[in-house]
Amino acid sequence: MLHNDDINSFDYVMDVLIDICDHSVTQAEQCATITHYNGKCEVRTGSLNDMRELRYQLISRGLKASVDN
Repeated sequence: MLHNDDINSFDYVMDVLIDICDHSVTQAEQCATITHYNGKCEVRTGSLNDMRELRYQLISRGLKASVDN
């Protein structure tokens, strides 16, 4: 899950989603919009280990993320 913050720009969040999650521009824009308005958005699903690694990568780029079951 990607969580909204007041630090990162919309464009930066999109760039990170494209880079780390392999999102298309449209998919990244939709996830960023959902996160902005709803406070969080599921950006990827997969195995627990894969999602923990993805969370680490998102956090290392300054985003707020969690792994939810």
